Amino acid sequence: MSKKVAIIMPKTHEILEQMGEQMKLARLRRKLSSQLVAERAGISRQTLNAIEKGSSTVSIGSYAVVLHALNNLDTDLLLIAKDDEFGRKLQDLNLQTRKRAPKKGDS
Repeated sequence: MSKKVAIIMPKTHEILEQMGEQMKLARLRRKLSSQLVAERAGISRQTLNAIEKGSSTVSIGSYAVVLHALNNLDTDLLLIAKDDEFGRKLQDLNLQTRKRAPKKGDS
């Protein structure tokens, strides 16, 4: 049985590359070696290298542990889809307003 491979859209691939580059810059600004960050994150240097290149084959959990190893930057993950303006508009379109029953004496 062959493994199902997710198709990564070009824009998503660009986002992963940018995210990896930002993580690498955060590591360099802190003057941390790739070996030290990999050890703190509990991953191999090869995996860290793949993350910093924006590889789509690395799990989101690995991205999260590297962010945590960079002094708790993993809390930034809470910003993902926080303000889902489009989703809220769709939700508002489907909201049904309840109609009140007529009051006694109203006919």
